[in-house]
Amino acid sequence: MTYTVYGAAGSGSVPVEAALTLIGAPFEVVEAVTWQGEDERDKVAPVNPMRQIPVLVTPDGETITESAAILIWLAEQHPEAALAPEPGDPRRAQFLRWMSFVPASIYSMFWVRDEPARLAGDDPAAQARIKARTADRIAHCWSVMESQIAPDRFLLGEELTVLDLYVAVASRWTPRRQRFAEIAPRMHAAVERVDALPELRAFWAERFPG
Repeated sequence: MTYTVYGAAGSGSVPVEAALTLIGAPFEVVEAVTWQGEDERDKVAPVNPMRQIPVLVTPDGETITESAAILIWLAEQHPEAALAPEPGDPRRAQFLRWMSFVPASIYSMFWVRDEPARLAGDDPAAQARIKARTADRIAHCWSVMESQIAPDRFLLGEELTVLDLYVAVASRWTPRRQRFAEIAPRMHAAVERVDALPELRAFWAERFPG
């Protein structure tokens, strides 16, 4: 009963892999570094016509795309791991709010900034403006999230959730952790605790070193 994850080191598959590691479920990774060209994207095409990662194939053969959906689904399928507030929990509404906010407002920016030519064409100046403005937009969104939550040990309180895993990975992307720490210091303190979890120390070193 093994899960299959289509993903890559340092990518949006990493929080999914981290969740599976904490759950203790067996999984294998089909490495597909989709930002390195068409051949890599073609690896994902059989399971996701968007040719994007992450993709989770369940032991029953069901395909799930979209990192937030995968994380919420895994938490619901494995309640024994206690990686999400259950329905009726006072934290549930904010959990769903921020699990939607991260991909909608932050993750989505990387489709543009990773390949600015998609919108700017071959104009180097336009590409540079897109990269700068998307970095500023990402930073602004983190600052908005910081202003709206009250982290404790983790983002939603004393207990770790898949939201912590999601933010711990996304905050490592541009504008990177130094700026994240400046604009979201309370969230930064929480994700540093995620970085330091003994259960994930070897995992981080392998899948998101540095």
